[in-house]
Amino acid sequence: MNHKIKFSLLLVFLPFFITSSGQVSEWTGNPTDFSRGEIIVSENKRFLVFEDGTPFFWLGDTAWELFHRLSKDETETYLENRRELGFTVIQAVVLAELDGLNTPNAEGEKPLIDNDPTQINEAYFRHVDWVIKKAEEKGLVIGLLPTWGDKWNKKWGVGPMVFSPGNARIFGEILGKRYKEFPNIVWIVGGDRPIEEDSHRQIVSSMARGLREGDEGAHLITFHPTGGLGSSEYFHEEAWLDFNMRQNGHNVNFTGVYENTLKDYNRIPVKPVIDGEPIYEDHPIQFNPQQHGHSTSADVRRPMYWNLFSGAFGHTYGHHSIWQMWQPGRNPVNFPLMPWYEAINQPGSAQMQYGRKLMESRPFLSRIPDNSIIIADDVPTSVPGAGQYRFVATRDSEGTYAMVYLPVGRSFTVKMDAVRSAEVIAWWYNPRNGEATRIGEFPGFGTRTFTPPTPGENLDWILVLDSANAGFDAPGQ
Repeated sequence: MNHKIKFSLLLVFLPFFITSSGQVSEWTGNPTDFSRGEIIVSENKRFLVFEDGTPFFWLGDTAWELFHRLSKDETETYLENRRELGFTVIQAVVLAELDGLNTPNAEGEKPLIDNDPTQINEAYFRHVDWVIKKAEEKGLVIGLLPTWGDKWNKKWGVGPMVFSPGNARIFGEILGKRYKEFPNIVWIVGGDRPIEEDSHRQIVSSMARGLREGDEGAHLITFHPTGGLGSSEYFHEEAWLDFNMRQNGHNVNFTGVYENTLKDYNRIPVKPVIDGEPIYEDHPIQFNPQQHGHSTSADVRRPMYWNLFSGAFGHTYGHHSIWQMWQPGRNPVNFPLMPWYEAINQPGSAQMQYGRKLMESRPFLSRIPDNSIIIADDVPTSVPGAGQYRFVATRDSEGTYAMVYLPVGRSFTVKMDAVRSAEVIAWWYNPRNGEATRIGEFPGFGTRTFTPPTPGENLDWILVLDSANAGFDAPGQ
């Protein structure tokens, strides 16, 4: 079966982004080129790639209420902003969380007739069609959730439970057939609800099988779990699950949270893994703003590199106002700080592209996690650290480069033979602005201590070590 995404559109663009300082800069990352063929799981089962072998970097945004709350003009504004910032995937829900069954969309339409999943409202789905096609025009994939989980598990949701294993399969088949020829879709079943009984498992699996029957394997499928868990814990060995998705959740600590990405990376059989919902920017930390306050751009940068350096094939960003598309006049969910149309310009969203640029500037498909590069301090909770201040490392299995992410400005020591080269070129890469600074050239053996340019909390850095023989440009170029 061809479990792939079929692309026929060639789109080459040079978007622009707004930096946190307000200056306009040109996006200089790799352009989206869908002429490279279908997107498939890589041969080593670790990444997503185009059919010609070029890596596909998943840089996602959680726009769960996109179909439900935004007008066409607002959708155009949102998608264009995300295109300009180098995002590649927009994650959105057909049957939305915030009373998506009974509160009409911006065009006054509800998704189902009499809340029956076997009878869809054509007018509502014509708008969904329009959004997906508009995203395609902009070179964006839609991570498409057929439903938020409360339509089959009432635990936290709004609205009636409408799914059984039988009608879930029919609904999946309807969607699969409808979007079979759409090139820019990845299916994400589930929708942030726990699998607490066998009927829940049956509904999810039935919907996935319906999608696969309907689109005849045209699109990849994954599962969006509840907070702190991963698809692997429920469905890892299911044939329909093409890659694992975690929701490491709205916590700022590596220990006990983001370290789970590496655990999924190490599972057998091997499947690609991604964090589809880390902490959002401006989100109440651990859902408790009175005790922990709201997250910042530094809080969303750390999970990006924790995940990528732990083996994730890409990363998903989120903002607390954007997922719910909040604006004045709408009921706020858990203290959003600003309207969605202001939140799209928050600094953390612009900084995500620097992670993409860094990963795409070095050999991609041979990248592996390897924290053994970092030599533990006499006090290990300092280096490699714990909590918010955990250092992580990744390297090329072929020995051409290594990288260490440090979320705090502390001196640390690394094994220089992580790079197989007599001479190693060292760089500092700034994840806040994408600038690279050459440190110098050093022997590729023994150990060496590095001190970041700016010590202090929230001033994160990435040490990049390159083989002097590799001929790489500066990191991120």
